[in-house]
Amino acid sequence: MKKRINLFLFLAAGCFLVTTALTGCGYTTRSMLQGHYNTIYVAPFLNKVDITQETFSANKYRIYRPMLETDITKKVINRYLFDGNLKPVKEANADLVLKGELVEYRKDPLSYTTNTENVTEYRINIYVNLSLWDAKENKLLWQENNFNGNYSYFTPDNINSASVKVPEATAVNNAVEDLARRVVEHTVEQW
Repeated sequence: MKKRINLFLFLAAGCFLVTTALTGCGYTTRSMLQGHYNTIYVAPFLNKVDITQETFSANKYRIYRPMLETDITKKVINRYLFDGNLKPVKEANADLVLKGELVEYRKDPLSYTTNTENVTEYRINIYVNLSLWDAKENKLLWQENNFNGNYSYFTPDNINSASVKVPEATAVNNAVEDLARRVVEHTVEQW
């Protein structure tokens, strides 16, 4: 009788483990895109940064960086290639079209030295307006304004900091990469 109970418990535990393994927790590495979306065209980002605006305290850190919109377009395309859920193609062959506008580039100070009040840490913020279109039906799937990518870094002349010092060009590149990663993740998520 004891052997039968042990055998029953063993089989019940085995069934429980198999059921648990098959159902899992719902995590998947695949895209949440619908099956008929396989390709995307990334339209060149437009530069809509208004450098003619008057400066006031809330926007005194707004600046202009030439050709930033081109860098964003290249990084977003490369990120789609890296991700693999959507294949970047020419507009005529695309299932989806991503349109974007660079609307703001900021370099905000985060920390200062105590004695000289020099800036020791900055955050680069890049803001874009995005829209994703179904190319076949010419239907807007989603739109996102002031979508942000950023990167914080310590200045190279900050001698006292134990943190990694990064040149501004590298920080801008890292902020663009962060933006591209977020754009691709937002695209392949369930809308």
